Amino acid sequence: MKSFIFAGLFLLSFQVFAQDNFNCFTVLAGKYATDDESVMLAHNEDDGGKQTVNLYKVPRVENKDSIEVKMKNGGTLRLSPTTYATIWLEMPGMEFSDSYQNEYGVTIVSDACRSKEDEPELTDGGIGYWFRRAIALQAKTAREAVKIGGKLIEKYGYASSGRTYSIADKNEAWMLAAVNGKHWVAQRVPDEQVAIIPNYYTIGKINLKDTLNFYGSKDIIDYARKRRWYEGDDAGFNFRLAYGADNSLTHPVNTERHWDAINRLADTKYAITDTLPFSFYTKDLIKLPDLFRVLRSHFEGTELDKSKDYSLGSPHKTHRAICAHSTQYGFVAQLRDYVPDALNPIWISFVHPCTHTFVPLYNGIGHFSGDLNNFTDYQSALQQHFDKFKRNKKHFFNTFVKDAKKIDKKYASRIKKRKKTIEKQEKALLKKQKYTEQKLFDKYKMNNEIIGQELEAFFDYLIHSQFK
Repeated sequence: MKSFIFAGLFLLSFQVFAQDNFNCFTVLAGKYATDDESVMLAHNEDDGGKQTVNLYKVPRVENKDSIEVKMKNGGTLRLSPTTYATIWLEMPGMEFSDSYQNEYGVTIVSDACRSKEDEPELTDGGIGYWFRRAIALQAKTAREAVKIGGKLIEKYGYASSGRTYSIADKNEAWMLAAVNGKHWVAQRVPDEQVAIIPNYYTIGKINLKDTLNFYGSKDIIDYARKRRWYEGDDAGFNFRLAYGADNSLTHPVNTERHWDAINRLADTKYAITDTLPFSFYTKDLIKLPDLFRVLRSHFEGTELDKSKDYSLGSPHKTHRAICAHSTQYGFVAQLRDYVPDALNPIWISFVHPCTHTFVPLYNGIGHFSGDLNNFTDYQSALQQHFDKFKRNKKHFFNTFVKDAKKIDKKYASRIKKRKKTIEKQEKALLKKQKYTEQKLFDKYKMNNEIIGQELEAFFDYLIHSQFK
């Protein structure tokens, strides 16, 4: 009886720990690691409970003076007089779950990474929700985004245990690791390599003198020594080992997902017990479908496939994989420097990526239809983000949720047919991509306003046609 109770308590504690700390998964690919020389950012957004994903286009705003914002924890934030147009993927009520891509293609997502810090220095309550939004509204490049983020952390302090922000543009990809309080580091992903982030810090050795590839707090090593998290010389310092929470760095939910993704892409095979690198060379140049497959993974083809080829039911219920029960959407940002920013797409799949097609959402979209959000205007959504909202019953996200639940009930039999449909749809979209974008480019040259309307109609069709 005692062992039964102990097992139940362990399962409960694991589920609580998993819900709090194992949210999201990201892959960053440098431009010379991909077949089309695009920087790619692939991300699954994971959040427990009943959620909604709202899509808004925030317009560019130009003021004479800087804009003052009151942050959630009480502090005041000043933004530049000009803020950039931004695609905003909002999850109402959530403090660390929204994703952004601005008019210059700067894309920002995050993954929770628990730190050891228990004595954080915060000013006016620190910065949390507004951190990524402020970056998206003000940065023209990923590098500039990192610098803005670092200044925000040093001024206010980061108001959460820890988190890694993945930031990419059409030339570079970066990870910015924030620690509770006023410490942070950032590392650039090499152009020829790929980096993966589950829910622990992956930045290891750092060299802040190498400003081409690193930024961070000047006292990042000295502070670790002060807290007795590190005792060696500067050359041997490893950020993730010094600052990462031990239970995060060793937990199988993190190590297994990291191992699964790296072995699907890398030119070297790793054992589950190996120390995995920050970044790696790939066996082949990365294509969009490669990252679609990673975001859809439930450990298929490995010894960690607990569903036994789905014979035990939905893989979302048998083991915590990259594509999980809590996944609300997955996307791959395809960022190219040889096309207009407006014609760089986010390939997005709602709810479980294994269940639904990745379709292109182009940066230059002018607006989103009313059944893809709770409010007709982004200002109302921002003002009421943390309020208890009334769910839009006509929200099309509900259709994806119901469909995903239907597939899950008889996953083994239903996913076979769905996979064929998804494969057919994605092949057609990828085959026609060049032709589609050439037609859009011709209209883009004529009139930017027209292209915004064209892209709205195109995305609206792609989303709604999946269930016809």
